[in-house]
Amino acid sequence: MDVSEHTLVPEHSLMDEADLDEVLAEYDIKRTDLPKIKRTDPALPDEAEVGDVVKIVRDSRTTDRAIVYRLVIE
Repeated sequence: MDVSEHTLVPEHSLMDEADLDEVLAEYDIKRTDLPKIKRTDPALPDEAEVGDVVKIVRDSRTTDRAIVYRLVIE
């Protein structure tokens, strides 16, 4: 069974460098300041590599949807 296809797993997508630069500038942080996610996490896209940043879009009761970012680590 592919865990990433389960209805309770939020959407995970890799960010391209241009979009990532905008997010980092908006929050005035570095890539390494982001929360981490392990490369072995089954919800990650197959093409995710160490050092990539993943955008996760979750359902939220207060804001309809919440967007969080995670740095892929070993």
